[in-house]
Amino acid sequence: MQTLTDLLGRLIAGAIKLVLVLAATVFVISFLLAALVVVVLVSLWSLITGRKPAPVVMFTRMREQSQRYTQGVWPGSARGEPPGEVVDVQATEVPDDQRSTSDVIEPRSEAGRTR
Repeated sequence: MQTLTDLLGRLIAGAIKLVLVLAATVFVISFLLAALVVVVLVSLWSLITGRKPAPVVMFTRMREQSQRYTQGVWPGSARGEPPGEVVDVQATEVPDDQRSTSDVIEPRSEAGRTR
């Protein structure tokens, strides 16, 4: 009697597993079919209106931004170009009589501000 009960339990467990696998397969196939229908409809809509679909535009912008920021902080370093020639200079003080009036920055007046 014990052997018959074990066999019956295994058959029921196997049948339940089979039903669950079939249900999961039907769900995945129906999900993929629905996604395919949406892609076809969006493609037709973009052909009718003459504009790119919004997800395509969004992912294109994201890819451009990621490429821009993955090139590195220094644009020349990503391409392997050697750094330019560095020139040291001596700083000298310019006397007041040689300065032009455009070099002097005038302070802002406080009269124009409202508080």
